[in-house]
Amino acid sequence: MARGNGLVREGRLSIKWQAYLLMLPAVSLIVVLFGGGLLLALLQSLGVIGLLSQGRPTLAAYQAALDNPEFLRSLALSLYIATIATGLSTILSVGLALLLRTAGRWASFACQITLPIPHLVGVVGMLLLLSPSGMLSRILYVLGWIQSDQDFPLLVNDAANLGVLLNFLWKEIPFMTLIFLAILRGIDPAYEMQARALGASPWRCFWDVTLPMLKSGILSSSLIVFGFIFGSFEVPFLLGSTRPRTLPVLVYRAFTDTDLSRRPEAVALGLILSVISILISVAYLRITSDSRSRPSSQLSL
Repeated sequence: MARGNGLVREGRLSIKWQAYLLMLPAVSLIVVLFGGGLLLALLQSLGVIGLLSQGRPTLAAYQAALDNPEFLRSLALSLYIATIATGLSTILSVGLALLLRTAGRWASFACQITLPIPHLVGVVGMLLLLSPSGMLSRILYVLGWIQSDQDFPLLVNDAANLGVLLNFLWKEIPFMTLIFLAILRGIDPAYEMQARALGASPWRCFWDVTLPMLKSGILSSSLIVFGFIFGSFEVPFLLGSTRPRTLPVLVYRAFTDTDLSRRPEAVALGLILSVISILISVAYLRITSDSRSRPSSQLSL
């Protein structure tokens, strides 16, 4: 019997190592390309390599990056945009998924229409629609609601970054709705029917039965969306405010500065952005793992 258990363990170990070996080519490619790039960036930020390097490591670039008066404002703006866009996308996607739950396949197909469209195409659409000389402004002018394009509210390159938020909502809501639809359609309706039969209100049924089943999808998709928006460059660069800038735009501005002495500072800012993203992801995963380990709330009627 012991010999049989040993053979089973050996078989499981061999299957496990086979899985690791199958993953090795892809993992090696990622380590070489991304790991090598991160290593070169780290050496450049420390002043070991580069056009103006002195050949010895120094933390001057990180000191300059953290002392930059725009750093904290840019970080706060990036967190603001990522938090608001992710929160609104999650809430609206849950509501839309509930409305489309009983719809046919056309609902899933409709949610997939915007997925292959690049964000840059969405930016162009927002500029054509929401700029002071855009389509919406012209429609309001024809209707007589505004006297000139100067009366149209600023919705792009504005201090509140409304154009940035609208572009992310337009792109991320269908993505999250598609995930929630798949989860909702896989839930046995008997759970909700039993809760309603026991006297639970529709809101209580959603809060205590449907929402806990959606939790894993909400947590995973919101983490993906938050991380993408936090590190996004092209949308806030073209639609966002000029002062303050988001952290990725600040990195780009520093990297393309004509003063080459700022290049290590730009690389340091990029590495700081990466570290912040990793820390946010780790904290998020830690919080969500703690919430998953807690016992689910019982339905109290």
